[in-house]
Amino acid sequence: MAKKVTVSIPDMLHEKMEKWRESFNLSKMFQDAVAEAIQKKEDFQKRIREDLDLSQIVERLRNEKMQSEGNFYEVGKHDGVTWAQSAHYDDLVYALDWDDYQSATSDEQLGHYFSERQSRNRMMAISPEGGSEYFVAYLKGWKSGVEQFWREIRDKL
Repeated sequence: MAKKVTVSIPDMLHEKMEKWRESFNLSKMFQDAVAEAIQKKEDFQKRIREDLDLSQIVERLRNEKMQSEGNFYEVGKHDGVTWAQSAHYDDLVYALDWDDYQSATSDEQLGHYFSERQSRNRMMAISPEGGSEYFVAYLKGWKSGVEQFWREIRDKL
């Protein structure tokens, strides 16, 4: 049996809901949103109960961090290969010798490119304490991608 619930919403949202009422099953959308929020809370509480041992929590988080850093490295590697495929020869040679990961966004030749890449992902943003370890992982992957491309084409030049 279904129960009725009263929900308060701002006037502006109510006006928009009235306008789009025929396009959405608002009751179903509300049910789905509440069910998802409750599920997240229950999953979180279950993880807390299961992960009572701090060393297990630290190990799990360490593994998740390594996985995230690995993902940033792989994205960087892909971007490095893609960049190298259209780079001018002089820029490619410069990138092969480049390794200033801490000043990447202010580099005279590559800084604009790296700034744009960094702005696409908030996890690569520079933190108040200094650089982002995810951005450094991305940069190392990028450099690896450029080097991989170079190894493939250098003998053909």
